[in-house]
Amino acid sequence: MTAPASLDDTLDGTPDETPVTEDGDRRSARRFGTLVVAAAVVVGLLLGYAGGMLTPRLTRPGDASVEAGFARDMTSHHSQAVEMGLIAFQRGTDPEVRSIGGDIALAQQGDVGTMQTWLRSWELDPTGSQPRMAWMPEGTRMVRNGLMPGMATTEQMTRLREAQGRELDVLFLDLMIQHHIGGIHMVDALLDASDEPDVVRAAQTMKNTQQTELVNLQSALKRIQG
Repeated sequence: MTAPASLDDTLDGTPDETPVTEDGDRRSARRFGTLVVAAAVVVGLLLGYAGGMLTPRLTRPGDASVEAGFARDMTSHHSQAVEMGLIAFQRGTDPEVRSIGGDIALAQQGDVGTMQTWLRSWELDPTGSQPRMAWMPEGTRMVRNGLMPGMATTEQMTRLREAQGRELDVLFLDLMIQHHIGGIHMVDALLDASDEPDVVRAAQTMKNTQQTELVNLQSALKRIQG
């Protein structure tokens, strides 16, 4: 008995009568899962945009405000985490690593949507004239080679993209732990300085989520390395 035509066969019009193997089933399931997460990331982004528009504002933070600086810098910070999370989800070998990676990609892409909507509602550009981290006391001193606290270097991201198997799992967990620690530090600075209700509320949610994820990341790393 031959397997039904695959999606690729349907697209090129040539049925494939090669029996489906167990490995093929796993690859198909992984591709399907990747498509589902990719679609969910887009939905999360749209929901983030919608969430950022729910409350009308009588005053708007300015271009050099703490809120605008946070939104711009945290968008960049989150964007790297989304890429790292998708790499872990798509190619991780440990089920918990894949699950954590997918959750991080979804949550942080939704946050990006929210923060970009703030900037549009404040009639500000996605990028401003201020240096990175200038909104945070002593923040510019924390930038190293253009990277904000906790962000992976170009070399580390290259290693993550090329890693396989257990090496990928461990590297992802290690890099994301540092990433979240840096991100939480940035959120704390925003919470100390801002009195914008929507921004404070969203930032506190970010912190709560990342603190929970940080515990899970550390636990998974200990288990895998143990």
